[in-house]
Amino acid sequence: MSRSGIVNVRMVITEEKILSNIDKIQKLINPKSKKQIIQLDDDAYFKDLIESIKTYLIEYPKKKNFPPSVYKASYQLVEFATNQFEENTKKIEELIRQREANIAMAGKLKETLDTIQEKEEGWKNTLKEASNNFSEDIVEALGIVGRAKNKETQNYQDAVKLINARIVNLESNLHIEIDMERIEDRSKALSYIGIEIADALKLIPTPVEEVKEAVEEIEEVVEQQNYVQETTFEVKPSLWQKIKESKIGRALRYAFRIRIVLDVPALPEGKKQ
Repeated sequence: MSRSGIVNVRMVITEEKILSNIDKIQKLINPKSKKQIIQLDDDAYFKDLIESIKTYLIEYPKKKNFPPSVYKASYQLVEFATNQFEENTKKIEELIRQREANIAMAGKLKETLDTIQEKEEGWKNTLKEASNNFSEDIVEALGIVGRAKNKETQNYQDAVKLINARIVNLESNLHIEIDMERIEDRSKALSYIGIEIADALKLIPTPVEEVKEAVEEIEEVVEQQNYVQETTFEVKPSLWQKIKESKIGRALRYAFRIRIVLDVPALPEGKKQ
């Protein structure tokens, strides 16, 4: 029996179905799950699941009696999606730094190869320094180039070919671009959850059970603050700052966070309102 007080059998069945749909979405966006959302634009099943939850939140007839179980599950889904989005942001930023480092390394390798090929002044020192910057196979190939007396030999040409291939790989960053595209697709799906479900969740009053739990947490924070004030003279954060970190504060932040904007190239912005 639903705890919402609604006796309409259709709504009880729908509540159970919505909870099931939320669980399915959780599994699709869980990074540890084998079956994950890959391409949002091509995944009608994922969009249908989101739409079913959004519709339920918006069209529920008596929102003051909204099922606490669905509210809590929806809230936790948005919270989880938001956390995953932030983790993806960190991964994207790391990949961007790695891509930039690879491009810089490609330029350095190209310059090193030119210096050794042309036997420019100080080329032997450049060859010695290569061991600090490049992998063993590249250092060995650079050594072959430096020691060669005839540029027509097969060893020389193979060495140059290997080095040039590495330069191209570093410049193209193919594996990094693939990883970034995969993460961006997941982030697009995660932001879609935040846009569609969090916006609809704003229409639902916080269930009494959630308020009671939040108030108990706030009371605990107040008690802790009073104890700290009695035992130290250091400056403490305001009570409001601590309340903002409580479940009420988090609920407000997640409910009103319609879109997360990132100052990173090529990241999806999500659906605009």
